[in-house]
Amino acid sequence: MKKCIIIGGGAAGMFAAVMAASGGISVSLWEKNEKLGKKLFITGKGRCNLTNNCDTEVLFQNVMTNSKFLYSAFYQFNSQDLMAFFESEGLRLKTERGNRVFPESDKSSDVIRVLEKKLRALDVSVELNRRAEELIVENGVCRGVIDSSGNKETADFVLLATGGLSYASTGSTGDGYRMAEVWGHTLAVPRPSLVPMETEEDWCRELMGLSLRNVSVTLKKDKKKIYENFGEMLFTHYGISGPLILSGSAYCSKLKDFQDTVLTIDLKPAMTAEQVDLRLLRIFEENKNKQFRNSLGGLLPNKMIPVVIRLSGIDPYKQVNLVSREERAGLGYLLKHLEMHIRGMRGFNEAIITSGGIKVKEVNPGTMESKIIKKLYLAGEILDVDALTGGFNLQIAWSTAWLAAKNMLEVMENEF
Repeated sequence: MKKCIIIGGGAAGMFAAVMAASGGISVSLWEKNEKLGKKLFITGKGRCNLTNNCDTEVLFQNVMTNSKFLYSAFYQFNSQDLMAFFESEGLRLKTERGNRVFPESDKSSDVIRVLEKKLRALDVSVELNRRAEELIVENGVCRGVIDSSGNKETADFVLLATGGLSYASTGSTGDGYRMAEVWGHTLAVPRPSLVPMETEEDWCRELMGLSLRNVSVTLKKDKKKIYENFGEMLFTHYGISGPLILSGSAYCSKLKDFQDTVLTIDLKPAMTAEQVDLRLLRIFEENKNKQFRNSLGGLLPNKMIPVVIRLSGIDPYKQVNLVSREERAGLGYLLKHLEMHIRGMRGFNEAIITSGGIKVKEVNPGTMESKIIKKLYLAGEILDVDALTGGFNLQIAWSTAWLAAKNMLEVMENEF
């Protein structure tokens, strides 16, 4: 019987272990933490957005880096295949807005439990608190792994599924990068992605905790549009976050600097500038005897009113019927073009995923085997592939893990 050591007990590692063991490979799954799936547990705010119920072509459209590399992985194992697997194991799923797929229970622990049950049923040797230190490579072939205690263990195949650098507390500390680099692999510089942004404007702090729904944002670098979308965002003590902003960060992860990077919020995207002006006219008419500061309650969230008034430059104590046409026009423009200057992005500890990783030109896209070290495979976030939010990054993990395991099984069959 052929043996495989899988390093990393996250989504890719567990799924590869299940697939390889299902085909008759003896699998040893090494996880340096005290339990499996620590990052999977917090995915989707603990609900686990495990894939996106979309066509394969849509998967590609949501991959930000090296989408062509995933051609074989996605076409051989797509989101429908993944959903069918979990449902066949008794996990009930549901599809929500944006085709995001969650367990019906809204508990990520149920996803992990399914995988753990399958690992036990297949007699996978799960070795918790075991940290891989280095690969055993002889004549360009990976022969096994040495752990942090110096113990050597040989294997016919080794899979690196150690993740990237995001959420280091879950074990993603770049171990796989280091082990692969020693034997000739190179890295596309890892950077945080799907991460909140920091702004120059300090008024964001005043709005901390305020969530805006149904707004449109546009992100420009040196006046060139790099991102535009509609949805939900959140103000924080350092700047901005929420789904819209996290997705926008994926378009910023490879910027060399953030000079002249401006994000504009359209607070009223369903209305034209003319319609906004008519709305203001009506509001002003209804509140003509009030002070300006007391007139915007039906237009904006209460927490936002003092900030917008200050940015508008209109005297908050001015009576509404004394607000000039020019002042009203300026307020209307502000509602459609609320600008903030991006200072940078938050770090890996707040990043959902890592952009960058082992360069894909060094990995066979049809097998996930290293082109540099035979019998060494790579899957998941360790690779230089990343996608937008919505379950797409987890689908990358499932698909690349499946393809790696499939190739191991084919090699085993061919060698018998």
